[in-house]
Amino acid sequence: MEKSDVEELRSGVQCAAVLERAGFAVDPKESTRRAIKYRRGGDIIIVIHDGKGWFDPLSDAKGDVFRLVEHLEGVPFVEALAQVADLIGFVSSEPVWTKLPDSTRPDLSIPERWQARRKPWRGSMTWRYLRNERRLPETVIGAAIRQDRLREGPRGSMWAAHTDETGAVTGWEERGPEWRGFATGGGKVLFRFGRDDAARFCVTEAAIDAMSLAAIEEVQPHSLYLSTGGGWAPATVAAIRRLAAQKGALLVAATDNNDQGEVYAGRLEQIAVEAGCGFERLRPAADDWNEYLRAMKESEKEKRREEQGRLPHARRPRQG
Repeated sequence: MEKSDVEELRSGVQCAAVLERAGFAVDPKESTRRAIKYRRGGDIIIVIHDGKGWFDPLSDAKGDVFRLVEHLEGVPFVEALAQVADLIGFVSSEPVWTKLPDSTRPDLSIPERWQARRKPWRGSMTWRYLRNERRLPETVIGAAIRQDRLREGPRGSMWAAHTDETGAVTGWEERGPEWRGFATGGGKVLFRFGRDDAARFCVTEAAIDAMSLAAIEEVQPHSLYLSTGGGWAPATVAAIRRLAAQKGALLVAATDNNDQGEVYAGRLEQIAVEAGCGFERLRPAADDWNEYLRAMKESEKEKRREEQGRLPHARRPRQG
């Protein structure tokens, strides 16, 4: 096959086509417009680069559509070429991800775009999303606002800042009722909620999970609740290594209770070993910390209903 034919196949067949044929399905809860997560049982593949690239978060495997076939099928490159050629014209059922409009000017820098957005306030759309849908307590929401970690995003979404060691905003996680993503042009480092002088560093995979864990623990003193934003960027690893190198540091892997969370926990444990700091694995009693928090709140609500149902009815006083 000519090199031009190989390039035509590479550009003409999406990774999604290979995955759908192999029995994978999109996980909409964990997907963004720029990173679509596919699952098949315990297998996970993240499709990136507008469908042209992919990586396996549970291993170091990554590449183009041909490497994907090799990875899934265990076949040589020649056989992968043939399988990809069979998928020419395949129409994927992958969802269409629509970017929410951003009212800020596109020529603004990341810090300028962040400052151009209002902080949430009691009763605002973002406040209601965090309080009513995500069940975060007002004390945690208020503390995150005071620490300048949150902004009002479009259509009631939340922006949660990622910052570097100097406190500069490098990007933000975007979460809302209709949207999930990361700041266009921004860089993932760490979302940080808690005390700057902390020695206990709890690493989660999402800012809402970090705040949920803080709520469950009633914001433990000397704890800093962190989020990697669901990634493992070099800047994120470097930031975690700097925290782990501090005197008396305790690194807590509070990642999700699933295969991907276990892989991230293993990487965090390796960082702790190399830094010579303490290490703990903390798992939610659900898939993630926000799911666990919401289950706790629902259980508490049901318990109150049962207690109210057992109370004797007040008797009206007899008329004399």
